[in-house]
Amino acid sequence: MISSTFEIQMDTTTKKALLLLKSLIFHYHGLDDEERDMLEKSANEMKASDEMEWANKFIAEDYLSAFERSREFLSKIFCKMSEPDRIKYLMEVWEETHKKGYVTEMETTAILTLSKDFHVEKQFLEAVKN
Repeated sequence: MISSTFEIQMDTTTKKALLLLKSLIFHYHGLDDEERDMLEKSANEMKASDEMEWANKFIAEDYLSAFERSREFLSKIFCKMSEPDRIKYLMEVWEETHKKGYVTEMETTAILTLSKDFHVEKQFLEAVKN
């Protein structure tokens, strides 16, 4: 398993981006209690309750367009990161989706789309294979 993102200091924008990424994927089929707990745990570990509230409001603003709106915001943030960090964060979300015991096709498609947006699709797929 990849070491936790939360071991490093993150600025507010990075916290918002990571929590939005996780929340967006978990909301794909309707946020259940286990996923909500996982998000709260992530926010608590990052000391990012305000950022989590921001991510929830962002999605709630227009649930149907949340993915498309998120892609633009997330791409701006993630594409400024190093390639290894982009892959690490995507893998972290991928692994968290597996913790609940299943990953839906919609979640998988969303993560793959974002990996393409972040210009690390091939590297992400290699990481998933390993």
